[in-house]
Amino acid sequence: MEILPFLFVFLFVAVLYTLMAYNRFVNQKQLVENAWSTVETELTRRHDLIPNLVETVKGYAAHEQQTLEAVVEARTRASKSHDTMAGQAADENDLINATRSLLALSEAYPDLKADRSFLKLQDELVGTENRIQAGRRFYNNNVRDLNRRVQSIPSNVVARLAGIRVEEYYQIDEAVSRLPPGTTI
Repeated sequence: MEILPFLFVFLFVAVLYTLMAYNRFVNQKQLVENAWSTVETELTRRHDLIPNLVETVKGYAAHEQQTLEAVVEARTRASKSHDTMAGQAADENDLINATRSLLALSEAYPDLKADRSFLKLQDELVGTENRIQAGRRFYNNNVRDLNRRVQSIPSNVVARLAGIRVEEYYQIDEAVSRLPPGTTI
């Protein structure tokens, strides 16, 4: 008879812990989804800026067709839906590299380098890149917190029961991540 109250208390605490842990997982999943939404918004903004940049450069450097086509192709791949975070990151890295080549053309065309429209688009692109970088850090921090709980004892039991899995980090090329803020991509 003395063991019965102890059993009830134990079951009550176990159920309470499970409910609290589940609610915390729900909160963390929402934080990860919200953070990714912020990154996606900025990626879309980047994707929307690229055609304007290509058109501006085309007016000055029309014979640089290969560079222009590479940027358009990279933008098309990057703006498509991806199954994995790694696939998204790879296509975004390709877009960044192609855009760098496009922006490097301004060195060979002084009129382009002085064009107000080009300079404005370049500034908008730099601002967008900075926001993407900040959003990526925020997203990866939320993923780290969620993954830590998914893999830690005893919350891993609740995660397994609820079907909550570790999330992928949004990784970019090392060369891209080492660019100082405000650097033209």
